[in-house]
Amino acid sequence: MMLWQEWWIWIVGGIILAVLEVIAPGYILLGFSIGAIATGILLALGILGGSLPILILVAAVISLLTWFAMRRFFGIRRGQIKIWDKDINED
Repeated sequence: MMLWQEWWIWIVGGIILAVLEVIAPGYILLGFSIGAIATGILLALGILGGSLPILILVAAVISLLTWFAMRRFFGIRRGQIKIWDKDINED
């Protein structure tokens, strides 16, 4: 069995990405983290298996769906944009 077919590799990779998200916040790595952890869970349950390109595709699709969900949930709300009409350096 190849290393990328091990479920725990995907989960450890997802946890590493989650830790990096804490270090550099911005909801960029969180989607990839959730995608990797979900792929690991699918591998552990035996639902998913196969070659590296298939596993990467599944992780990418889950990450993209997670990104859209986070964008909708955490995104900028209407009226939340701050428009500056005065510069602090103007006097």
